[in-house]
Amino acid sequence: MYLPWIIVFLPWAGAVALALIPRLDVAARVNIGVAALSLVLALTLLGYPAGEQGWTRVDALNAPFVALSAFIGLTTAIFSAGQVAHENFDALRGRAYHAAFQVFLGAQALALLSDNMGVMWVAIEIATLASVLMVAVHGTPAAIEAAWKFFILCGVGIALALFGTILLYMAAQPVAGHGDPGLSWAALHAVAAKCDAGLLNLALVFLAVGYGTKAGLVPLHSWLPDAEAEGPIAISAVLSGLLLNAALMALLRAQSIVAANPQAVAADGILVALGLASLLLSALALWRRRDARRFFAWSSIGHMGLASLAFGLGANLAGLLHMAAHSVVKSAIFFGIGHAARIKGSQKIADIGGLAATHPGLGWGLAIAIAAIAGMPPFAVFASEFLLVTETAARNAWLLAPLGIGLLVSVAAEITLLQRLCLGDPTPDGATPPTTMESLTAVLPLWLHLGLALVMGIAMPAGMAAMLRAGAGILG
Repeated sequence: MYLPWIIVFLPWAGAVALALIPRLDVAARVNIGVAALSLVLALTLLGYPAGEQGWTRVDALNAPFVALSAFIGLTTAIFSAGQVAHENFDALRGRAYHAAFQVFLGAQALALLSDNMGVMWVAIEIATLASVLMVAVHGTPAAIEAAWKFFILCGVGIALALFGTILLYMAAQPVAGHGDPGLSWAALHAVAAKCDAGLLNLALVFLAVGYGTKAGLVPLHSWLPDAEAEGPIAISAVLSGLLLNAALMALLRAQSIVAANPQAVAADGILVALGLASLLLSALALWRRRDARRFFAWSSIGHMGLASLAFGLGANLAGLLHMAAHSVVKSAIFFGIGHAARIKGSQKIADIGGLAATHPGLGWGLAIAIAAIAGMPPFAVFASEFLLVTETAARNAWLLAPLGIGLLVSVAAEITLLQRLCLGDPTPDGATPPTTMESLTAVLPLWLHLGLALVMGIAMPAGMAAMLRAGAGILG
């Protein structure tokens, strides 16, 4: 079987197996095994010949993000194995949680690898439904409310994206023909200059709002803080680290098609407007958060705004690097916050303090991760933000003012939180301290992610850097 389809169907086969395993400890180990095998296959994809086969395409734009998704899937599975015993799942909920996790990872891979815009839409919808199930799995009123909000808002978004997809197909149909050629991203890009510019413009508006909703961009962003705060702790890592990237990647593929038509309205302004609105609203919202997971969910909205702004300016390399860097660092933060909430018995900011003094491995790791997401050198987020600022100065200097305000307000909020959580006065631990294995499965992935973010920031392998540059070139 073609390797991309193996990467997609392996997690789905694992989901079927996990749905039949009643014991949480056994299911957690199987979950890790499936995720580890998926990572091996995804790394193999980096050396796989580029090109289209059927409904999938391997290129420099998606291969690095498939590998990154598999890596985060594995580290999240390891983290989840140490925490799942405290989620209070019964056998049914445990099976549903682990099965939905692997369904999500398979759909995430399909969304990134798809060359067919209809298949990509279906994959993102499957990933969304699996995420909704994981958010709701506890069955508490707060979890059900968060899942329902997630489902409704993203349902609106995906419906708009479907209409945009239909319009894009209609625009290409006269020149690309019926069926698969009119749905292929590569084929659409080749004939975009001959397509109806008016239909392309209309399609882009619906796709930008639709997939922008899934990417956590303003104005349909409000599902993200609730979903990341109320679901199992592991879901926060994959929502911020994976689902947002897949949705933004779908929007970028569409934007590159519209940009290939000289008569179409430039899409750059839409991405810049969505990006700045997300960055500025997030920066202000950070100062009013009292829940640690909600704080970093709002941070994700701001960072996706930065990536959108980069792509709107044409700084595609900065945008791709920022997407990857944010995924690595933000998932590390959720590992740290999740374990801190387990130790303290609460995820409220007021209940977590002095971690560096009382739990040094966790506290210092979380402190470094928060500093990294704030854009402190020498981590990858600093590299991407520095590249974005220099590109902004060269292309649209007037945007430096709102960009600088958003960055400074966000950094101030994040550093203030770092001091409170990690360097402030210690708060009392909960009644049941974590075991050594629980601590290891949380702290090890945290530091592993920090190591990767450091390498990406100061010594990225030449092959990976070349692949990101090639991916930026695919976007135009």
